[in-house]
Amino acid sequence: MDSTPAPAPPGPPPALPARWAEGHRWPGRAELRSDLPGSLVLTGVLLLAGVPAGLLWWALAPRATFEVTADGPVPVGRPPTELLIADDAVYTLLLAALGLVAGLVAWRLRRRRGVATLLGLAAGTALAALAAWQLGEVLGAGPSAAELAEVGARLVTPLQLTSTAALAVAPFVAVLAYVVATLLTAAEDLDRPDGGSWPSAGPRRERASGGEQGVL
Repeated sequence: MDSTPAPAPPGPPPALPARWAEGHRWPGRAELRSDLPGSLVLTGVLLLAGVPAGLLWWALAPRATFEVTADGPVPVGRPPTELLIADDAVYTLLLAALGLVAGLVAWRLRRRRGVATLLGLAAGTALAALAAWQLGEVLGAGPSAAELAEVGARLVTPLQLTSTAALAVAPFVAVLAYVVATLLTAAEDLDRPDGGSWPSAGPRRERASGGEQGVL
């Protein structure tokens, strides 16, 4: 006589969380939609912040002075050979400071902490970097052909950004500051006053001693 115990009947399939149930939308969609207007305002404010950043770059970046002679432009004094690198360094430092301040200020907006604010922060600082770059080069444009032909005139070298990789500094620092602040927050709702708009997980099932029992 075979004493092998009969295999136990298979149990019911595991219940999926409500957020993955058929027809259920992404839980953060409502939160993203409600935060979208605020993130657009944040993007616009950061774009405007690129204007003073460009003015500071134009005012602080070192440039060499030349005097036009009959033999051509002659440098006045001893301009440093690292002049172009210095222009890039000043721009990078200014935009890194802007990104850091923007990331911390965006994190202080407790009511709008979330994905939409992070996206607006990245887009706004990227636009600010572009605005500062273009404004600085327009204000620090080089001499014209007529000015170069005027003997005795004193001219300054143009302001240029030789490394376009510096344009990524502001959004990188801003996003990094925001993400680090997020990681340091223990609350899942990021301490939002409304607790976020994530719906509840719905009914779950717990295994009791007598079988399956639904718990609301």
